[in-house]
Amino acid sequence: MEDFYINNTSTDTSCNCSSINTNASLDYFTVVQWIIICAGLPLTLVAIVAVYSLVKNDHIAPVYIINLLISDLIQLCCVTAWKFVWNDIIYRTYFFGVLASVGFMVCISLERYLVITQPLWYRFRRNIKTSLIVCVVVWILPLVYVLPLYFDVNFDITETIFAVFVLLPLPLFIFFLVGTLKALSTARSVPADEKRRIVAILIVVLLIYTLLFLPSVIWSLVEKARNNRIFHSMAFLFLNISPLADLTMYVFIRKGAIDKLLASMCGKMFNKQEKNSMSNDNMSASCSEV
Repeated sequence: MEDFYINNTSTDTSCNCSSINTNASLDYFTVVQWIIICAGLPLTLVAIVAVYSLVKNDHIAPVYIINLLISDLIQLCCVTAWKFVWNDIIYRTYFFGVLASVGFMVCISLERYLVITQPLWYRFRRNIKTSLIVCVVVWILPLVYVLPLYFDVNFDITETIFAVFVLLPLPLFIFFLVGTLKALSTARSVPADEKRRIVAILIVVLLIYTLLFLPSVIWSLVEKARNNRIFHSMAFLFLNISPLADLTMYVFIRKGAIDKLLASMCGKMFNKQEKNSMSNDNMSASCSEV
């Protein structure tokens, strides 16, 4: 992925029309990056402190969200450093943060999926110690991509490792979302507002992953995409935007005004499922009486 950044920061010194257009696009790219840096760094720090206040013995999801925000903070710091100096350490650290963020997105989706599909198991098995062990494993996994960079492994091999690492969670995200939607009616111990927040988080995670991470996978695997300068720049810019998008996780784990919005958006779906659940209960009760 090294060319991913170098090609976006290189400038053409020739004085023709194409160089003017290229410099204009690079200036636009730089402005957007500075906006992301200036907004992302303070908001991420505030979000980490706010989410940390939610971490209790019976709260696991905030632990994964905190680690996700820390990985985002690493990315933002690297992008900031790139504005002043570029070197291999910053580059490797940046993509280490990118891969770690993908791992914690999987953890968040899995944890929310278990709340709905396995509420009893989740209630008795969840604990902070287990979640911290999982976090350590997630922080170690990106080394599978980072370490080969120190041994000058072939470019195509490292890009394939990156693409596979980022692409593997896609079926998991889809499975967690579909499985949660199917199990909503049977999760009677989970309040309706909590169900709405869980579904919202799963949808947001899938959208962030699909819109912001998949373009970089295409860039890594498709040679034509690498040679297309517009796609090249947009794919890297989408990765830069992902830390800002991850801040929405904090919104959906807090009770508040967002519940009213989710209730209006998801009300029909939940009401239908509740009616089906009540009808099934009535049928089973009538059968038992007979």
